[in-house]
Amino acid sequence: MKPRSVLILLTLAATLLAAAPWLRVPQALVSRALIPQAFAQPGAPPPAVPLPPPVPNRTGIDTDALKADVKGSEEAQRKLRADLEAAKGDRGRLNQMLLDTAARTRAVEQQLIDVEGRIAQLDRSAADLNTSLGKRRGVLAQVLAALMRMGREPPPAILMRPDDALDAVRSAILLGALLPELRVEAETLASDLSELSRVRTELASARDSLTSLRADLDEDSRRLAVLVGERQKRQAEEHPVASADKAQAESVAKATGDVHDLVTRLENEVGPSARAADAAQAVTRPQEPGRPDLTALKDPARLTPAIAFPQAKGLLPLPVAGVTLRNFGATDGVGGTEKGITIATRAGAPVSAPADGWVVYAGPFRSYGQLLIINAGGGYHILMAGMERITVDLGQFVLAGEPVGVMGGLSRTVANTAQRGPGGIGPGGSGASAQNGSPSPATATGQPQLYVEFRKDGLSIDPTPWWAATDSQKVRG
Repeated sequence: MKPRSVLILLTLAATLLAAAPWLRVPQALVSRALIPQAFAQPGAPPPAVPLPPPVPNRTGIDTDALKADVKGSEEAQRKLRADLEAAKGDRGRLNQMLLDTAARTRAVEQQLIDVEGRIAQLDRSAADLNTSLGKRRGVLAQVLAALMRMGREPPPAILMRPDDALDAVRSAILLGALLPELRVEAETLASDLSELSRVRTELASARDSLTSLRADLDEDSRRLAVLVGERQKRQAEEHPVASADKAQAESVAKATGDVHDLVTRLENEVGPSARAADAAQAVTRPQEPGRPDLTALKDPARLTPAIAFPQAKGLLPLPVAGVTLRNFGATDGVGGTEKGITIATRAGAPVSAPADGWVVYAGPFRSYGQLLIINAGGGYHILMAGMERITVDLGQFVLAGEPVGVMGGLSRTVANTAQRGPGGIGPGGSGASAQNGSPSPATATGQPQLYVEFRKDGLSIDPTPWWAATDSQKVRG
């Protein structure tokens, strides 16, 4: 056998040998591959089998890290209290804090979604590699035995233990035929082991990132909750909504069969909604040619839309971080088409207003669950459903990017429970999943889902042209 071939195979053997305990190769087989006649002099102890690195003991509580977390949280709370004190009587400053925190929270949510998706892919890859290598445990042991025995100085025929010269020649011929196969098998195993090591390293890094991102999200979520509470407290003091108005809005919702009629009745019969509609009508202005002036977006204290809704195309942020499951115009599975888009989110994700506008309804409506309707002016309305909780009131003016609700912890499919009719309704009460006997792909994920629909003069329109393609294009505040 050529010395170069032996050297290559011995290098591969060392790699495989180091991984043998990793793959739980039977110790007896490994030991037979390392018997004294392979490398040692008679009487010398067999070489030690390399062991996998020790796993750190993580069962105890890291008190230093815990104290640091508590200290950091206390400092964040002190800073938040100071910020709120400085923003007393300053609506614009409070709004800016809300917008900044909501944007940061949404960015962290999206990073978490990306990292969690990557971890799921890596877990599948690691499982596949482990399964593949596990099935070849016996092969690995045989290759180890063969390669380590070939490291001996005597002629290769010793592997066959010949009784005479003829058997020795035959053994050498047989070994020459087997060598390429052994080399291919060894290289394949070494490649798989190297890939498994890479996947495990990347998994560890991704999980570290996940831990850090979750800590950031927890802190931002606490801050956002306090800011939203302060905003609503001031809203209730400055623009209180009478209990009678809320009850009337809920009564209208219960007595109305579709969204178009709901909006019409609310804006004519319910005080805060009617005033919101009047305000939207009063500021409606014709679309200006060319690119809109975005200067007004820099004023977080504004009480009217910064730009006309038709001119906001390509500028609006999606209201929540997540993955779009269904798009406008797609087949809905029951013979119709989707009237809006459906986004799968993380549990408890904050939901923001896509555009400036006035709240004309915030409450339960048929199979929509919690439904939020925003009048964006010019005959445009934005509908959002699937939230667990809405954090704005009737008649309230909200800014693009301002938090308006919170997602729940379970999937609520609204876009596929279609009850199509003259009003072009999206979600309805019949439930397509129950009708066709199988859940939608989104339902199967178990993730919360936000349904978003744009309407112009009561008819559903495609929202796609309004969404910003990149973060730098999004309007906020």
